[in-house]
Amino acid sequence: MRSHTLTLLIAFLLTGTSLCGQVERPKHAIIKKLPDPSGFVNVTDIIPDAILEIRYFSTFNFVGTRIDGYLEPTALLTKEAAAALKAVSDELKAKGYRLKIFDAYRPQKAVDHFVRWANDLNDTLMKSYFYPDLDKSEIFPKEYLARKSGHSRGSTVDLTLFDMNTQKEVDMGGTFDFLGRISHANNKKDITPEQYQNRMMLREAMLRHGFRGAGNEWWHFTLNNEPYPHTYFNFPVHTLQ
Repeated sequence: MRSHTLTLLIAFLLTGTSLCGQVERPKHAIIKKLPDPSGFVNVTDIIPDAILEIRYFSTFNFVGTRIDGYLEPTALLTKEAAAALKAVSDELKAKGYRLKIFDAYRPQKAVDHFVRWANDLNDTLMKSYFYPDLDKSEIFPKEYLARKSGHSRGSTVDLTLFDMNTQKEVDMGGTFDFLGRISHANNKKDITPEQYQNRMMLREAMLRHGFRGAGNEWWHFTLNNEPYPHTYFNFPVHTLQ
């Protein structure tokens, strides 16, 4: 009986998925629940001119409230991911753009908050902004949310470009965290050719410097050689000293 229970527990831990559509089933999923920010850096220590708009510290997100685990509006990444992102920043800055970051490392407790919200079908506070065409009951079946996220491994970032000439965000043809087809990276039907080119400018720069993109989120990228591929951290988001 004990062996059967242990087998079920291990199976549960190994069926993790990442936020918003990327299904992942790591061989050895570990959730580190104790504060353990070693190996992480403040993104702005590495990229001082990165613009931070940490949506999950604010109330302007698909839940409509500050998300658990976000103690400060800052961005953390593993040292390796931050170094690769610095190379992206340097390339794009030479072309007149800065990076604007919406989210980076995300603790498991934040993902758990998303799951609780998704299971409450009566909470549709932000539906008109983020999922107007999606019935909330479809969020898990259509893999817009999952119980584990690559963000919790520390080498995933959500970002866009900021045009230093116009002093505005680059038009990507869709907003961050919109749950719908228009967010798909390769969507050419619902956006203009210029908006598509803007997405590809960001995507190609990220890919050149070691990241991979998400098919259904133009803003989402994960370092290919991430240092903690099977570890889901749970320390809160705050400025590292």
